[in-house]
Amino acid sequence: MKVLVTAASKHGATAEIGARIGSVLHERGHEVEVRRPSEVRDVEPYDVVVLGSAVYAGHWQKDAKDLAEREAAVLQHRPVWLFSSGPVGDPPKPQEIPADVEQVVAATGAFEHHVFAGRIEKAALSLPERAVVKALRVPEGDDRNWNEIERWATAIADSISSG
Repeated sequence: MKVLVTAASKHGATAEIGARIGSVLHERGHEVEVRRPSEVRDVEPYDVVVLGSAVYAGHWQKDAKDLAEREAAVLQHRPVWLFSSGPVGDPPKPQEIPADVEQVVAATGAFEHHVFAGRIEKAALSLPERAVVKALRVPEGDDRNWNEIERWATAIADSISSG
């Protein structure tokens, strides 16, 4: 299967999750392209799409939402999986599903939406972002669970391999 993995990432952590998902799918025998949503002009050539986004202030990144909306007619006829990255801490917060996910699921007909913990590096944030992180008492650190990410990607690979 030809698979597109595309993830909107503000500071790189979500792009790294997308790259790991792409690696797992490739290792499982699929032809995989990993691209930023802004680089995707057409999803027609792909049999399967995995679309993800970093979450800020409870919302997906604009370029991921735009891709889902722009390509909705084609995505409705493809197997689609969605993922979000952003909650941090122990337990990860926020625990709410991003506000736009229901719209993206409806637009794409996605099989599943999975939320992965994220990474916060305060030094990489803009001053306004640092102020928000401080006000919300968001802890710095990398809470991504690579085993969980690989298990999820493996489940996708198994699903599309079995048809």
